[in-house]
Amino acid sequence: VQLQASGGGLVQPGGSLRLSCAASGSIFRSKLMAWFRQAPGKQRELVARIFSGGTTNYADSVKGRFTISRDNAKNTVYLQMNSLKPEDTAVYYCNQRATWDQVGTWGQGTQVTVSS
Repeated sequence: VQLQASGGGLVQPGGSLRLSCAASGSIFRSKLMAWFRQAPGKQRELVARIFSGGTTNYADSVKGRFTISRDNAKNTVYLQMNSLKPEDTAVYYCNQRATWDQVGTWGQGTQVTVSS
């Protein structure tokens, strides 16, 4: 399994970005997909996850601003990020796993910087 994340960049506060993560070499539609982030000096934290059936969960800090979705035909998971804040600045990683109690596979990370 390989995960290729893209879409990060520099954006002003209040702006939007859409991250993408393309998966290869696996039965994508049966997998749980998640986005994590890690800011400098902080632990990696869960941002959002989407189960194979479409159920989603979000960290409280991003509820109402971020939306996770998946396109099984394209083996891709997305993270639409709106109303971005400076505290959203981090390296964002996608993760794929069969069940939540597994570590799964990590993508390479994409930098998101929110700054004026």
